[in-house]
Amino acid sequence: MTPPDAQTVDQAVRVIDLTGVLANAVLGGIAARTARLDIVGFIVLAILSGLGGGMIRDALLQAGPVAAVADPLYLVMALIGAGVAFVIPFRSRPARWSLTLLDALSLGCWANVGAQKTLELGLSWLPAVLMGALTAVGGSTVRDVMLQKTPSIFGGRTLSATSALVASSITVVLWLLGHSTADSIAAIVVAATFSLLARHFDWELPHEVHAPRPARQASRWLSHWWGVGTDAVHHLHHDGGATAVVSRDPDDRNDRDDAATREEVVQREQDRNHREHDRHDQ
Repeated sequence: MTPPDAQTVDQAVRVIDLTGVLANAVLGGIAARTARLDIVGFIVLAILSGLGGGMIRDALLQAGPVAAVADPLYLVMALIGAGVAFVIPFRSRPARWSLTLLDALSLGCWANVGAQKTLELGLSWLPAVLMGALTAVGGSTVRDVMLQKTPSIFGGRTLSATSALVASSITVVLWLLGHSTADSIAAIVVAATFSLLARHFDWELPHEVHAPRPARQASRWLSHWWGVGTDAVHHLHHDGGATAVVSRDPDDRNDRDDAATREEVVQREQDRNHREHDRHDQ
């Protein structure tokens, strides 16, 4: 069995690229439906979701016209996606999973295209990795910002940004090794697989790192030694125009820290439930 030639791979990548534009345009339309926007909102969010990452990439690279404008087929696919989302609510489970699969495939495809285009311009590996990731997640980020939502790449369970960075890195490594055909296939397969597994198993990146108790004690000792006084937290308050300094007992501070930690856990759980609700709505 002979491996596919470069022309066949390029055609396959273009098909996945256009299909990804359509799928993400539909996702943008679904977001517009959730926000109860009119047809103009559907069109704008569909274009931003399907083509935003490539537009930002081409604008930053400044290497000719933006691909989404130079090739009318991209805009046509985005408009078709807006129309489809406006007519069809996509509430069934098979429909949502189809969009999820297409979104995962396009994630690796766009990361690969962005990294390749950057390398072809003679830039180094680091800009290529960053441009690949930006191409993959830029559209969804702009869409979320337009809806005044926290972008899903900052806490979503699909790990889309991580998948895009992995796909871009694979593209760069195989490109530098001279396997320009294999990098497209590998990037798409790895990114799609990683993204789908992250969604299925609810993988998340760590939100914060708690220092071990000896490190916290050393930090308090150093702060006290330098005169900052972490063990006696100073709060300024105004009473009748006069400013006073109030010292808090370390035990009281530990109690407040524990209470703050519990509040953070509750808040994270509420945010997680909201994200899960939004994902089911889509």
